[in-house]
Amino acid sequence: MVKRVQRPKRSELLMPAGNLLKLKMAVLYGADAVYLGTPDMSLRVKSKFALEDVIAGVKFAHDHGVRVYLTLNLFSHNKDIARLPGFVDTIRTIGPDGVIVADPGVFHFVATHAPDLELHISTQANVCSWLSVDFWDKQGASLVVLAREVSFAELCEIREKCPQIKLEAFVHGSMCMTYSGRCLLSNFMAERGANQGSCANSCRWQYKVHMKLKDGTLHELELTEDNKDLFDFFLEEDHRQGELLPIEEDERGAYILNAKDLCLMPVLDDYLKLGVDSLKVEGRGKSPYYVAAVTRAYRMAIDDWFANPDDWTADPYMVELQSVPSRGYSLAFHEGRLTNHAHNYEHTATIAEFEYAGHVERLDDAALYLAVKNKLVAGDVLEFLPPRHRKTVMLRLYDYHIVQKNARPQSGEVVTEVNAGPQPVIRIPFALFDQMTPAEVMALLPPLTIVRKERALTQAEWDRLHLDEVAQRVEQGGGSENLYRRRLDTLKDSVDKAGTTLRRKSPRLGVEGCCGRGCNGCLVFWNDPSYARARELLAQKKAGEMLRTDLHDSKIEIALDRGLERGFEG
Repeated sequence: MVKRVQRPKRSELLMPAGNLLKLKMAVLYGADAVYLGTPDMSLRVKSKFALEDVIAGVKFAHDHGVRVYLTLNLFSHNKDIARLPGFVDTIRTIGPDGVIVADPGVFHFVATHAPDLELHISTQANVCSWLSVDFWDKQGASLVVLAREVSFAELCEIREKCPQIKLEAFVHGSMCMTYSGRCLLSNFMAERGANQGSCANSCRWQYKVHMKLKDGTLHELELTEDNKDLFDFFLEEDHRQGELLPIEEDERGAYILNAKDLCLMPVLDDYLKLGVDSLKVEGRGKSPYYVAAVTRAYRMAIDDWFANPDDWTADPYMVELQSVPSRGYSLAFHEGRLTNHAHNYEHTATIAEFEYAGHVERLDDAALYLAVKNKLVAGDVLEFLPPRHRKTVMLRLYDYHIVQKNARPQSGEVVTEVNAGPQPVIRIPFALFDQMTPAEVMALLPPLTIVRKERALTQAEWDRLHLDEVAQRVEQGGGSENLYRRRLDTLKDSVDKAGTTLRRKSPRLGVEGCCGRGCNGCLVFWNDPSYARARELLAQKKAGEMLRTDLHDSKIEIALDRGLERGFEG
């Protein structure tokens, strides 16, 4: 008899754990459950989890009341079968809260030899209908992970016809340009298995289109309705000049496209109302910053909806998600099929106006120690994201004290620029948090607290972000298609110019101006007499609000910091 578990009373937030550090980040920032796998018996050949890491991760999660699901979702070959008994025995010793499988034979083996393990059906099984869900329910599965291609209308019907089994749906993360988990392009182009977690993202590379006449000659020709049937079409990847790949197109279109990232935050309340049991975020290969920030945003959103569903809106949480590098966000298959707004054709990088600055490695009685993950220069504002709190902490620094012995510059040196390459650790005395007491800093910023900073972008990157924002509004039925086209033309122009000048959204050096957020350590804001009135107003404000100077009438006025009152409040 397979172990069966009743559906939970409220939806869980399920986060990816690509290594032990990311697992801890997900747990501390509010995940209800995490999923992970070892490289040998799951479809994740790049997994960083050794067996001892898995054991440590499960213990850490369970100590914090968080569930752990292990992947055993390989498609088995004969050579794999001999390893199954030992692997299953090891899993039983570790004690996960669920095992994710895709292969029917593996499902039957685990159900027979380890009936005490709860079994989940992987997205690799491509379950898209209530009939398939009902099949796995009758086999003894406790949960089915639905394919990304399932629309919300289909999900509603599945929930109605399969009321007992737990359902899991992807709500955030990368999207495949083809049918999820069935892409062979990466294997063909780079000999890297897309279906084994080693995708080279070949669909996102830069390509040029060539047309070949029937006589075998290549030409650059403008396509019209009158001449389009005269040509064959080929792709040339930027680093494979001369190697031409034929394009074949059916009634659905050509599939070599760059899909935007899935983000269902704008419609998350629909999934919570329906009672989707597990809300899954993709990203085991993403950074710890991605894991922490995305967990934080969805944790706030879910908790706030359960606290007050009638007044819930996605806007403040989308502001947080915009701080995480992405390819742009899309509702993907929520309405049933992808639209043109679900793809990027001109600019395919993952970008945001913020980047991962580092994380708190440890604290002592007088300072915290930051493991640096991106370059820091004098005047940068570090924004600390405390776990389980809405209030972020900002600190402007003008120099950096290196403490890690193998860092360059040498340990002990005070510098105005820190490069992340040598993996340096810097010491930040509590005294620099001049608007907080040491006790407040220690309480809010424990080890593994994530830190971000503004990122300098090119004009094309800024234009891409502006286009992404308009595309999201249009996709959700509230934007202007004309504005979208204008933004697209602007982006095309920026890409063609290929400008390299970088700029940040806010002033970086204290002498350039003030962002108005009253950062700890900001020499201008806290000392310049011209900000006296601003300091008075700031003292009356709640977390997340900022000040700016109105250049037209020189009055200081309150403005919401991008509309978000950040935080959990415990």
